[in-house]
Amino acid sequence: MSKSKPHKDPRREELRRLGERIREHRRHRGLTQEALAEGLALSVAYISLIERGGRNPPYTTVVAIARALGIPAARLVADD
Repeated sequence: MSKSKPHKDPRREELRRLGERIREHRRHRGLTQEALAEGLALSVAYISLIERGGRNPPYTTVVAIARALGIPAARLVADD
């Protein structure tokens, strides 16, 4: 039996894009990961993991991040 090339998990790809959007908006606002994490009472490591697509944050965390960035949550999850 030959091994087939593994397919990319579409959920991982979604998390990667979510993280990219968060990073983009955070930088646009001139915030460091530390400042964002502190404002949300989260760890810098957790923010970093989210931005790299390594964590699937709960809905409430996505909403809190969006509020901290001054944008609607839909801007973080919608495909443009």
